Amino acid sequence: MEKSKSASPDFSVRDFFKRFPDDEACLEHIFNVRFGARHVCRVCGVESTFHRMSDRRAFACAACGDHVYPTAGTIFQDTRTPLQVWFYAIYLFVTTRHGVSGKELQRQLGVTYKTAWRMGHKIREQMDKGEVKQLLTGHVEIDEAYVGGKRPGKRGRGAAGKTIVMGFKERGGRLVTEIIPNIKMATLKAQTAATVAPGAVVSTDELLSYGLLKQDGYTHVAVKHGKKEWAIYDYRTQQLHHTNGVESFWRLFKHSVRGTHVSISQKHMKRYLDEFTFRANHRGEVNGMFDRLIAAF
Repeated sequence: MEKSKSASPDFSVRDFFKRFPDDEACLEHIFNVRFGARHVCRVCGVESTFHRMSDRRAFACAACGDHVYPTAGTIFQDTRTPLQVWFYAIYLFVTTRHGVSGKELQRQLGVTYKTAWRMGHKIREQMDKGEVKQLLTGHVEIDEAYVGGKRPGKRGRGAAGKTIVMGFKERGGRLVTEIIPNIKMATLKAQTAATVAPGAVVSTDELLSYGLLKQDGYTHVAVKHGKKEWAIYDYRTQQLHHTNGVESFWRLFKHSVRGTHVSISQKHMKRYLDEFTFRANHRGEVNGMFDRLIAAF
């Protein structure tokens, strides 16, 4: 049965604070996500339980007493910010649709803007680490876009000062986004080869730089937007060609940049792009996103 739109969210703020009332609960969750409540000890080789030590952020093996530090090697290791504050910041990132600005993190977390800004970028870095890295297959939509603040220059392709981004959306699957230096044929072909498996069906717009994809082993169909053509149905293969999926992502991303962040510098564009790509790939999996990020730390 489909869930009512007015129903309570699967992971509400109330649920969050019930699940993570203090730093101890957060530390235990990090341990369970990274290692498991019961696992094979790295020292004695026994599948053992581990109990919390009272004098340090560590768990001890019940069989041999070896210490496991859940935050070691993560950004939590030397942080002076409480774990619960970190967890709540991650919660805000995975439950929002349009992103979280540094100022909003500052207000929500009660920390300085410098701390909020740093935490936000650390979380965005983990979003890329938490993604699966493998070639897209099946039917893939490809489209590039120009993102940036309002700067002088012509509209559309070639707009001055913009960051060029390229998106690949596997039908019924993952989204991959990358920053590219230009839209020349060599660049688009190389990025496609690095992202999409040979033999896949690809749908693009009519940009000439996509023109030789067929020679690289792809079944390529171009939808001519300039001629008011938005979709093509191939009766032979019974496939509908369009780029609506990836274009919808670009619309959301640009709208969110304008509404939440106002503008994003080219220096930090990759982190914000990773953030929105991560949420697009795991939409509707709030708890899963949360634990995936904890594991990535």
